[in-house]
Amino acid sequence: MYIFISDLTPEQQKILIDIRRRKTELLLEIQQLKDDLCDVVSEMESLDSGDDSKNSNKTKMMSIGRKKFNMDPKKGIEYLIEKGLLQNTPEHVAHFLHKGEGLNKTAIGDYLGEKNDFNEQVLQAFVELHDFTDLILVQALR
Repeated sequence: MYIFISDLTPEQQKILIDIRRRKTELLLEIQQLKDDLCDVVSEMESLDSGDDSKNSNKTKMMSIGRKKFNMDPKKGIEYLIEKGLLQNTPEHVAHFLHKGEGLNKTAIGDYLGEKNDFNEQVLQAFVELHDFTDLILVQALR
């Protein structure tokens, strides 16, 4: 049995339209994640080739770490620490986040907002890296 949109009440039609719109948005987000994942995988495969210099490998691993961080902040930090590109201290992680090269600000906020001791220490160190002297509240919050 087929149900046509004209058989639905106006409220049901609106809900159906909202569901279809959200489905389209989710499919676009999934495709973006797939594209990002393909980029990371290809970069990781190029690391295995062994043709690059040590400095170039470090640059590529840092790039992979940033991409991992933007997809999952916790895993990105773990990757960078595991590869020896970041020390496992709140101060070093805070400095990395403060520098922010290639990092998504929302991902930074998600990481700093995690409710565990290490992340809270990183947040404290992160705030200490900022100079709020002579700033009005709105500027300081930005």
